[in-house]
Amino acid sequence: MFHRVFTLGQLQCNASLLGDEDTREALVIDPGEHPSALIDAIRQGGWRVTEILFTHAHIDHVAGALEVQEFTGAPVAMHPADLGLYESLAEQAAWIGMPAPPRVEISHWLEEGEEIRCGALRLQVLFTPGHAPGHVSFYLAEQAMILSADVLFRGSIGRTDLPGGNHQQLLDSIRAQLLTLPDETRVIAGHGPSTTIGLERRTNPFLLDSSI
Repeated sequence: MFHRVFTLGQLQCNASLLGDEDTREALVIDPGEHPSALIDAIRQGGWRVTEILFTHAHIDHVAGALEVQEFTGAPVAMHPADLGLYESLAEQAAWIGMPAPPRVEISHWLEEGEEIRCGALRLQVLFTPGHAPGHVSFYLAEQAMILSADVLFRGSIGRTDLPGGNHQQLLDSIRAQLLTLPDETRVIAGHGPSTTIGLERRTNPFLLDSSI
């Protein structure tokens, strides 16, 4: 498996390029603002991007989608519960003082538990709302890796003070979907460094309460 993280835009979103090195098929996850480095890597690697996946529809995770789609021709997927957020990109842009990015058509509505295939790679869609109503995470069991985006960070959790956020729902998502994974599972967060499920289980101050 090929995996590279690109930190993009003013909000430093972690976008991922995941690929099967035998078939040269790839997936792009969360194409943030100014994705030129990501597009260069797709070009240089000769990757054929089969799908662009959104973990959720906050502007920092989707702002570069049109540029990536125009280069790759790949369809775009997200969970339908985030449609309202996606339709509010202009309002999101106004909050942070950036131009509103164009919206691309959503071709594939993600469902809890479905499997996304890319060559030999298998990604399971985990429904992890709380930071956003339609937030999903992508779990690669064979590679012991989860792309948690803005659900779980090293030493922290996703914020829930934005429209559609729900603190208890976020904690429930972490408890039910992430803390059930093996300790060695590598966590690719939406911002900042990666971590592991075991490290967060032992040290994350938001998860140490006995009720979590």
